[in-house]
Amino acid sequence: MYMVVANKILVSKILQEVRKMKKTIEELKSIAKQIRKDIITMLTESHSGHPGGSLSAVEILVTLYFYEMNVSKEKCKDLNRDRFVLSKGHAAPALYSVLARKGFFNVDELKSLRKIGSILQGHPNMNEVPGVDMSTGSLGQGISAAVGMALAGKIDKKDYRVYALLGDGELEEGQVWEAAMSAAHYGLDNLTAFVDNNGLQIDGPVKEVMNPEPITDKFKAFGWNVLFIDGHNFEEIINAIEEAKKIQDKPTAIVCKTVKGKGVSFMENQASWHGTAPNIEQCEQALREIGGEE
Repeated sequence: MYMVVANKILVSKILQEVRKMKKTIEELKSIAKQIRKDIITMLTESHSGHPGGSLSAVEILVTLYFYEMNVSKEKCKDLNRDRFVLSKGHAAPALYSVLARKGFFNVDELKSLRKIGSILQGHPNMNEVPGVDMSTGSLGQGISAAVGMALAGKIDKKDYRVYALLGDGELEEGQVWEAAMSAAHYGLDNLTAFVDNNGLQIDGPVKEVMNPEPITDKFKAFGWNVLFIDGHNFEEIINAIEEAKKIQDKPTAIVCKTVKGKGVSFMENQASWHGTAPNIEQCEQALREIGGEE
């Protein structure tokens, strides 16, 4: 009888967690929709920027900032906060929107993207933008900085975790692999690197420009724990992050299969939308497809 009651209690708790997870994922989906709307409106207003790689990374950033990371406006200088480095710095519109919606600065600031005098320039500036942990832009340097942050955490015996987001085209930079080798050498299990594997870069398909495949095997060869997931599936992202936290003595690379321009039909899987801003008509169509015209 005791076992039956205990099993019923366990099943009840599991069902409660499942319902909680479903609610959380629905909330994350709603936030992601808003972030995509922000990206489109920001770039339309600025007449320049990078929509494709910003849209492909939305679910990853939303999961980190609204589900996982120990960060807030009040903790910007807290030595125990988690850190995030946008190694693919050109996806700044996605990061800016997430930071604004998280409360790091006023949402109205998003309208000033890339304008003279704005804190929100084409690539993140840690000296100007609240919540940005590292200035990035030159590809390959962000993951190197993230390795340094994770190593500092180990030396200082801190419990914070460091997350980085790289593009698959960025993997063509040799500095990425120097950083990868260092992270494994120092056993940085507090470091998780996401790879936005959308298959395209500014000059076309990554496999044709300078093939970085097989990405998973390369990170494994460099001594990393490697996971491969759907980068637009919140449940898979959450589970991968949890799995990474269980790993000891080695960093984790989460290779995320994504769609460049995700959420906007005429931008999806089109390299031409890597660095082209939409016009007014395209903006209106994109907002309708995403699910709002605010």
